[in-house]
Formats: sequence, C-alpha cells, structure tokens
Amino acid sequence: MADRDLRLFSHENLLEQLKSAEYRNGYFVLEFYAEEHKPSSKPTGTVESFYLYPSGGTLRDEGFQLVFYDSRYDTYRGFKPPR
Repeated sequence: MADRDLRLFSHENLLEQLKSAEYRNGYFVLEFYAEEHKPSSKPTGTVESFYLYPSGGTLRDEGFQLVFYDSRYDTYRGFKPPR
C-alpha cells in the first residue's frame, strides 16, 4: 500500500501532520495542496503553508488571513494538540 499523501486536506491528515509539525509563536505550520489559497482535498499543482492556531481553532493562510474556524481544533473547546 502506498503512503498516504498528508498534503490532501482532511481532518485525519491535519491531525497526522500535527504530530510532526513545527510549532512557533502559538501556531502549527502545516502544508496542504491549495486551490485559490484554500486547502484542497484533491492534488493540485500548488502546495502552500497554512497555520493552525489551536488557542482559537483557526486555520490561516500564508498571509495569515482566516481560512476557517473549527471547534474541533480549539483548545478552549477541549482540543489537545500533540505537544
């Protein structure tokens, strides 16, 4: 079985990337395929960095613009990052 491509955006791949993601200044650095600067669940010709802020459950793009909020990633709602 081929290795799973963790750059395909999904809840499972986000959690898997968190295990080895760089943590700095209160956020985790993640990489996903992107389409129009939004994470994509399909392969695209572009991979971009995204920043997960667990203290607020927000995912931001390379310009630190808000992409989305998800309570599953919010430490105030019970999320426990892998560190």
